[in-house]
Amino acid sequence: MVVVYGIKENLNPIKAQLSDVIHKSMQSILKMPEDKRAHRFIPMNKSDFYYPGGRSDNYIVIEINMMEGRQIETKKSLIKSLFLAIELELNISPVDVEITIKEQPKHCWGFRGVTGDEVNDLKYKVNV
Repeated sequence: MVVVYGIKENLNPIKAQLSDVIHKSMQSILKMPEDKRAHRFIPMNKSDFYYPGGRSDNYIVIEINMMEGRQIETKKSLIKSLFLAIELELNISPVDVEITIKEQPKHCWGFRGVTGDEVNDLKYKVNV
């Protein structure tokens, strides 16, 4: 699951395109299937969104929640792919993008009535 935070006046107009960019990177790097898009957008009032100096109002935070198992190089490739694609497709500078990957053990995930360590029909690999 991906959660994206940003100032609502800047985030709302680009949500669909940003979702496409994120999903394409996840498909390319993590080999996620087309139908596994799980994105949540949290548009915020500027007065509620504090961010580091040197950033513009285009600043966004992307949190990627995933089951543990991906290699370090795979995760680094995903982060770099996102920086590049967001800059190319949305003209948002990498300095205005913060990406965090949060990994949890498979048993901490629950979907379709089972825990992640019990599921046996994923259409993608976690250990990539």
